Amino acid sequence: MRIAVINEVSAQQKNSDIIKALEGRGHEILNLGMTGAPDQPELTYIHTGLMTAILLNTGAVDFVVGGCGTGQGYLNAAMQYPGVFCGLITSPLDAWLFTQINGGNCISLPLNQGYGWAADVNLQFVFDRIFSVERGCGYPESRKESQQASRKILDELSRIAHRPLFETLEDIPRQIVERVVNYPGFLQVLDPQSQDKLCKYLKA
Repeated sequence: MRIAVINEVSAQQKNSDIIKALEGRGHEILNLGMTGAPDQPELTYIHTGLMTAILLNTGAVDFVVGGCGTGQGYLNAAMQYPGVFCGLITSPLDAWLFTQINGGNCISLPLNQGYGWAADVNLQFVFDRIFSVERGCGYPESRKESQQASRKILDELSRIAHRPLFETLEDIPRQIVERVVNYPGFLQVLDPQSQDKLCKYLKA
């Protein structure tokens, strides 16, 4: 699985905790958000929400790990776009249930609120549970069929309720799109066709 880790500015100090918790699981990890490195342009959850949408809608990644201080801002920003199914994850049980029942492709972590003693260990446990079960398989056993049907309906509702992603970029404030597209290392993870579309948009 190809996983993007996207931290916004208020949670950049937690980036290394997330990367460490994800390591050793056999996934390809793309560290695309704020890492605390000097001279990085500032990303808020507005920017990381759009980044998430572009990465998932172009197929550049299979899963996104994001978040912010409370997890709520990033959750709401990411869910404004088509094809993004994000859950607010605070515990391993949340992770285990969300993966099976909702079959999401994105999680939002609270990375300041309640982030205290052994929070890094909690992150490891969260990822243990996320990757221990089949995405969208349903839980409990008696509800599997219904939940799988609901997940398919959710895909269709997202398609109906949203405009296509590249169409929405034309109406999103240009400075937001430019910040995302020009963020160091971001454009390079997209396929050439998606890169071309975004570059043409910026030149328009």
